[in-house]
Amino acid sequence: MSGEGHAHGLAMLVDELVAEHEAAGTLHRGDGPYVPPPEPGTALRFPGKVVRLPGGTFLVSDTAHHQLVELEPDLRTERRRIGTGERGLADGRAPRFAEPQGLLVLPDAVAAEAGYDVLVADSVNHALRGLRLADGTVTTVAGTGEQLRERVAPGGTAAQLSTPWDLAWWDGRAVVAMAGVHQLWSFDPATGALAVLAGTTNEGLRDGPPDEAFFAQPSGLATGPDGTLWVADSETSALRSVVAGPAVGAAVTTAVGLGLFDFGFRDGPADTGDEPALLQHPLGVALLPDGSVAIADTYNGAVRRYDPGTRTVGTLARDLREPSDLLVDGDTLVVVESAAHRLVRVRIPASTRVDRGAHRIRRARTDLAPGALALRVDFVPPTGQHLDARFGDPTSLTVTASPPGLLAAGTGTAPGLTRTLTFAPDGPAEGVLQVSVAAASCDDGGEAGDGVFAACHRYQQDWGIPVRLVPGARPS
Repeated sequence: MSGEGHAHGLAMLVDELVAEHEAAGTLHRGDGPYVPPPEPGTALRFPGKVVRLPGGTFLVSDTAHHQLVELEPDLRTERRRIGTGERGLADGRAPRFAEPQGLLVLPDAVAAEAGYDVLVADSVNHALRGLRLADGTVTTVAGTGEQLRERVAPGGTAAQLSTPWDLAWWDGRAVVAMAGVHQLWSFDPATGALAVLAGTTNEGLRDGPPDEAFFAQPSGLATGPDGTLWVADSETSALRSVVAGPAVGAAVTTAVGLGLFDFGFRDGPADTGDEPALLQHPLGVALLPDGSVAIADTYNGAVRRYDPGTRTVGTLARDLREPSDLLVDGDTLVVVESAAHRLVRVRIPASTRVDRGAHRIRRARTDLAPGALALRVDFVPPTGQHLDARFGDPTSLTVTASPPGLLAAGTGTAPGLTRTLTFAPDGPAEGVLQVSVAAASCDDGGEAGDGVFAACHRYQQDWGIPVRLVPGARPS
């Protein structure tokens, strides 16, 4: 068919469709339903992450402008921009970035040794960059600019990175949410050493030891006072946690989330019942003063709250435009509202605030005698259920300590609900014992009463127990 004939045939088809839908009343004439978004009211474009600088200002990654911007406390007034605004990979006083995301202010001693103050996850450059605040000098400290294309197992190293998205300081090192390969990596700013911390590169949701766990584009990180690393695992719409152990880690667990294709907007219990709480593509997390976790629930346009004590999810704020990061600042939560190209403040509910003891854990401290501690956790299955012992002991106990030097023996994960812990004789005099218990039980009944066809359930409970070693205290 010639071009003229094709155009004539297309015009006839359009005329037929117009007549058909006009007769059926399904043709709408005039303006369409699309409403363009309002023009940005700030000079930012799709900002990604934010940190507070030591002087009280805020540093935000202006992702679509390929720059970093230092803002005054009003979150609008610019103090300076870092980067030329041109996409690229260039160091020095006129650096180039490519869609920078996560930011991490290094501890003072680490910054002095490394020679820079802020670590930057330069996502599309597949690199980590170091920023010296005094003069704005930027240095590439990890990555070649080329994306990693091969699998690197936990504990392994590589010169190339793959879409680093967020950063946090945890257990004496920088943790990198390596979204492109569905892993968490560690980075030592003093030596430049990189290593895989957790994740196999398989995309999915699977808990367990770090070298067996699955992640799916981890995109947000935050650390709690009890030593827990919280992870916004975006593609599984999940909130995950990592508990430090004697080596690289003891356990990866899921607090909220069901899998790659399970998402939504629902409050309530996180892991029980027929309708557990749901998120949709979260990108950021922050620890609230009471120890609960605020979540930037990006595609739901909301800030959600997970309470580890009750294992429930609630909603703190709605009608936001793709929040991508959160930062606690006094009685407010600084929210990076990415699709609105701005930072806003959300009031933290009074119920989650604490007084000047904000850095104390709410559970009362327990005084214990130095030496050995016999730990026993009692688990009684709910009425109508029994422990599922068909495949061995259905219970397990995970114990860690913060700081790690508090315990000389007894950490890690093992079957059973009893453990002998030994406090280090030359260790710190106080700290926090992190205890996590898991158990599996099945409904009573089933064919011939053997429970073969009965539904089974997994239960988990976590405690952070502040302790102080006092000679002469009650026996351990």
